Amino acid sequence: MNLIEQFDRMFGSKLSKKAGDTKIDNKISTFIAPDMEGAISIDVSGFSTQLFDIDTKWKNTAELINQYRTLARTPEAEAAIDDIVNEAIVFDINQDAVNIALNRLDQPDNVKEIITEEFENVLKRFDFNYSGDEFFRKWYTDGRIFFQVVVDEGNLKKGIKDLRYIDSRLIQFIKEVEKETTPEGHEVIKNIEEYYLYSEEVDGINRTMKIAPEAIVYADSGLFEGDGTAVSYLHKAIKPINQLNMLEDAATVYRITRSPERRVFYVDVGNLPKTRAEQYLKNIMNKYKNKMVYDSNTGKIKDQHNTMSMLEDFWLPRREGGKGTEIETLPAGGAFDQIDDILYFRKKVYKALHVPASRLEDDASYGFGKQSEITRDEIKFTKFVMKLRKKFSNIFYQALRTQLILKGVIKKNEWRTFKENIDFEFKDDSFFSEMKQTEILKERLEIMDQMVDYAGKYFSHEYIRASILQQTEDEIKDIDAQIKDEKNDERYKDEDE
Repeated sequence: MNLIEQFDRMFGSKLSKKAGDTKIDNKISTFIAPDMEGAISIDVSGFSTQLFDIDTKWKNTAELINQYRTLARTPEAEAAIDDIVNEAIVFDINQDAVNIALNRLDQPDNVKEIITEEFENVLKRFDFNYSGDEFFRKWYTDGRIFFQVVVDEGNLKKGIKDLRYIDSRLIQFIKEVEKETTPEGHEVIKNIEEYYLYSEEVDGINRTMKIAPEAIVYADSGLFEGDGTAVSYLHKAIKPINQLNMLEDAATVYRITRSPERRVFYVDVGNLPKTRAEQYLKNIMNKYKNKMVYDSNTGKIKDQHNTMSMLEDFWLPRREGGKGTEIETLPAGGAFDQIDDILYFRKKVYKALHVPASRLEDDASYGFGKQSEITRDEIKFTKFVMKLRKKFSNIFYQALRTQLILKGVIKKNEWRTFKENIDFEFKDDSFFSEMKQTEILKERLEIMDQMVDYAGKYFSHEYIRASILQQTEDEIKDIDAQIKDEKNDERYKDEDE
């Protein structure tokens, strides 16, 4: 039994009759195409023609991903991506990098415990606590990420056996749209089929496989071009990164060519005829000159024959009766310390990647908690990272859905209700979080001290605790109970009592 048949049996439906979770009612016709974001659309009526279009778009997508990966290796982009990944995925030896939150889910505690346990199993299948940062980096760079769902065909109730990463260049999401023309001449959508195409070259032969949607875990960036192609968050940085690279190369060449002092050789050729004088000058020049060129790929200067040198001296003939052979030195260029243009484009790269430009500074410090110390850019960056986490969490939703259905915890038609009330909480940097909470508590206590004289007069104690200290009703009850118990505890009594 292949993957398609296996998942057809598991979910009780045929792939060819499915449109994701959407059922097409023959009594209700639609003429609006479904959302094609992140997928290649195929019109069944022209399938033979569309296959060529798929191949073209597939190659373009693979080339785009290759471009993203090349850009990600530039020092500035790599530093920015490191900041983003380090903020988004935080590891702790005692805690998971991400946890499931079921506070809004209206289900019995035993069901919540089962869901929590199954999510922990999903994390283990991802090996997320070890490889989570690399997965996030690949998703951010490529603008998409794919995993194959591996199950035990003999016993599907065991759940997901493994989740294996798939190179984004080898797989494509397809939406096949079947249309028909009404008697009135209107084109309406009859059916939609969703699947993945996996293509890999083996021994010179291109092998393509059609895979059911349930067999793949997929998440895109949420950013799309006009034709629905998913793009990376690096897409906006393509131009500034290329501009920065060209400017740095140009500045390097300029400094190399203008920094050394050049010489002018006036060679006495006597009364030699013009042709012989030129040959004599050429022989002298070849004998003494050095040819050095700049390699932009390695950043090195090297000898390269038969190439116009950047550092060539000037050789000029001088006739008999002149000053004879003479060597004159030309001064080097100046203004080598002006790099404002380079710094401008470096900041532009960081801005395109939504990373605060202040992080470019080597001596940049970061404040904890106080509003005066947290810049507006840092606040925007935090919100941006939260948005990235939300988009990336689609891999958890899809994997958890498959796991719960396989284990028989929920039915397929129940997932939508469950999904709406399930959240994923990523771990934040513990030191930053603790320092921030400490600073916030300090500020609240200072405000409360100023309100003590007004307690019971203009403000109730309950109001102060709820509005100033931000204590919830449950926390107030627990704190009051603890205070009552501690009054009878010898450890907390004053010595004077």
